[in-house]
Amino acid sequence: MFNSGMDSARETGGVAGTVLIPMRFVWPYGGRSVFLSGSFNRWSELLPMSPVEGCPTVFQIIWSISPGYHQYKFCVDGEWRHDEHQPYISSEYGVVNTVLLATETNFGSGINALVPAGSSMDVDNTAFNRVVRISDGTLTEAIPRIAEADLQVSRHRVSAFLSAHTAYELLPESGKVVALDIDLPVKQAFHILYEQGITMAPLWDFCKGRFIGVLTASDFILILRELGNHGSNLTEEELETHTISAWKEGKAYMNRQIDGHGRAFSKPLIDAGPNDNLKDLALKLLQNQVATVPIIHSSTEDGSFPQLLHLASLAGILKCVCRYFRHCSGSLPILKLPICSIPVGTWVPKIGEPNRRPLAMLRPSASLSAALNLLVQAQVSSIPIVDDNDSLLDIYCRSDITALAKDRAYAHINLNEMTIHQALQLGQDSYSSYELRNQRCQMCLPSDSLHKVMERLASPGIRRLVIVEAGSKRVEGIVSLSDIFRFLLG
Repeated sequence: MFNSGMDSARETGGVAGTVLIPMRFVWPYGGRSVFLSGSFNRWSELLPMSPVEGCPTVFQIIWSISPGYHQYKFCVDGEWRHDEHQPYISSEYGVVNTVLLATETNFGSGINALVPAGSSMDVDNTAFNRVVRISDGTLTEAIPRIAEADLQVSRHRVSAFLSAHTAYELLPESGKVVALDIDLPVKQAFHILYEQGITMAPLWDFCKGRFIGVLTASDFILILRELGNHGSNLTEEELETHTISAWKEGKAYMNRQIDGHGRAFSKPLIDAGPNDNLKDLALKLLQNQVATVPIIHSSTEDGSFPQLLHLASLAGILKCVCRYFRHCSGSLPILKLPICSIPVGTWVPKIGEPNRRPLAMLRPSASLSAALNLLVQAQVSSIPIVDDNDSLLDIYCRSDITALAKDRAYAHINLNEMTIHQALQLGQDSYSSYELRNQRCQMCLPSDSLHKVMERLASPGIRRLVIVEAGSKRVEGIVSLSDIFRFLLG
């Protein structure tokens, strides 16, 4: 049916680029063999669809497409068909379904949704925004519903526990906390982060006699992007002597943090005391979108002679929650529910599903520059790296950027030429292959219970789980520590 004459339709298939958004296509009307084809794969091949477990008449496939306007059609038992319950248009190539995938505004990548010039398409927003369901031949969801009463009871008990316990209980019996002086060169600071295997460190101002902020992997990402900017005032030579204090001031100017006298000012340090309760601490981490909060104690009223006790994180708080409810999980009814049945995490959106944030994924061949831009613009801490079938290969995190500090690798690379695969190879010397797979690419299934996911996330070094399809490891979503606490605290 579709031949070279469809080349004109290829021009309508969205914007080329490395940022792709996985979408779930569903054919709910049965058949022996069902395939999908569309402008997003240039109508060049038939993509086999798989029957849904427990619903043999429902076929699905997850396929990554670029933002924009796309046409697609199903081949059912050798016959080309379209779904009358989804938006469709008539053209010289017959009747085809359509999807208009707008760019997520958070990505800020300058991609606009495309509609072919002269098109008479009239998008049926009601049908497009409707979640397709199956029942007696029509689509319905066979996912257990969360009872509102169970949700409220569970949230109340978690909140009560967190309110009754303090940050002091997070302190380990022994350990070390690394702090950096603001007069330290940035180059040396990031080398310390890499050597110590940490992603952030509080900053000490000797003149003021207090902690004033933190240096994180995100700072290194912004510096590398600034170095790659031809109009930048920061050069590689200056980076050798550029102090943390100077970088923070320059960053404040970049972010337009200027007072009434035209002077740059940094955001105040977000910290907590050992007697602060765990609920307030968790909310502080969530509301300020930070991974850690320094626990600082001072025996004087004016806050002088502060002592840095610990770097608190959501992982430490979740570990306390899991330990407390481990032997009384029945008091939290929601713990037994599969994560696919509760509003937690970021999932691959289904066709027709409204207002769901796209899940960003990249191929190993994508440039490091594309990954860094996506981390900053989409405001995510990690990006699943997938093959052509969207099966999980690895994951690129903000913390991986510190590997470029080794042997001053950042001074010898081009962000647009280095691939994600090459960037990940730089950091592999610090881990064994087992540790890489065990710590970096932690996975779970959509059917895993919330309790199982929480226990996994409470383990040291694990901040997120990639949700994959059993067997194929095709990425279906991602759930992070922040997602869990936003859900638990409502």
